[in-house]
Amino acid sequence: MTISSSEQLSVAIVGGSGYAGGEFLRLALGHPNLKVTQVTSERNAGMPVPLIHPNLRSLTSLKFRKLADLEPADVIVLALPHNSAAKQIGRFEALGQVIVDLSADFRIKDPELYAKYYGEAHPVPGKLGEWVYGNPELHREELQGATRIACAGCFATSVILGLYPLLKLGTLLPKDIIATGLVGSSAAGASSSDASHHPEREGSLRVYKPVGHRHTAEAQQELPGNFPLHLTAISTPRVRGILSTIQAWLPDGYSERDVWGAYREVYAQEPFIRIVKAQKGIHRYPDPKLLDGTNFCDIGFELDVDTGRVVLMSAIDNLVKGTAGHAMQSLNIARGWDERAGLGFAGLHPA
Repeated sequence: MTISSSEQLSVAIVGGSGYAGGEFLRLALGHPNLKVTQVTSERNAGMPVPLIHPNLRSLTSLKFRKLADLEPADVIVLALPHNSAAKQIGRFEALGQVIVDLSADFRIKDPELYAKYYGEAHPVPGKLGEWVYGNPELHREELQGATRIACAGCFATSVILGLYPLLKLGTLLPKDIIATGLVGSSAAGASSSDASHHPEREGSLRVYKPVGHRHTAEAQQELPGNFPLHLTAISTPRVRGILSTIQAWLPDGYSERDVWGAYREVYAQEPFIRIVKAQKGIHRYPDPKLLDGTNFCDIGFELDVDTGRVVLMSAIDNLVKGTAGHAMQSLNIARGWDERAGLGFAGLHPA
């Protein structure tokens, strides 16, 4: 597909008052090829967008509109509660050529697996095969020219990107893999519109999903092999960020060099993957604080040579690389643009 680098597409964001919709809006307003023309919110219809997203003051004069007033656009971004977009997908397909869904509605290809983890049958199982899973590092070729992009889940993204090279190259033993995610408050319900959750009220560290996390389905679907995978999510006092620590096992005789080699071979050309493993200093391992607002995934590891246990550390901003950012990166690839367009923010230090 040949597309002019000066192409301009109109964008409508459905559910733009929530965390994920607001983050995609922030990125789209700085994108050279996108013009946001509509943002919907049932609760905030008629209100100026910056009243809900004060970080966007002076950047947009748009007002929220009701979904019933949605008009056609080149790209429609769906930031609705899970299982809402799928029930209305015919309506959105009639209004836009390219649809990007930030919810979980079209991530899982197997309708039985969807029903197991989301507690109900999929509304349109026949459409699941039409969507490309929005993880650029794994699906860059399939994303080229795609018109249906299913945004990957945030916890799943941190786990998948941390594990993928080692599983793809057969570096790990076929034993149980245990992943624990320390997640910010915005990671729960991040795709919902009209969010009523107040992250400033979060102040405790608590396990909120010990077993059966929904993102297990995505990780099982996307990762090579059929390894037993166990996910546990722990809520932290922070608003943004995920730090996943993943415990796996190397065969006898494998070393740190083998782990380094796997990451270098698979991720050498990836613009948003960084391997972080320093011998000294205070920033030796991935730290989600340094990734706030960025589309990077920082990956580190440490090996216990006596047991062969390798602890992988994968950090992202759950609202960017875990949601809106990799959706934007996927859209860039789909349209043949520079996949870094609109995603140049490098983060802040100190954080």
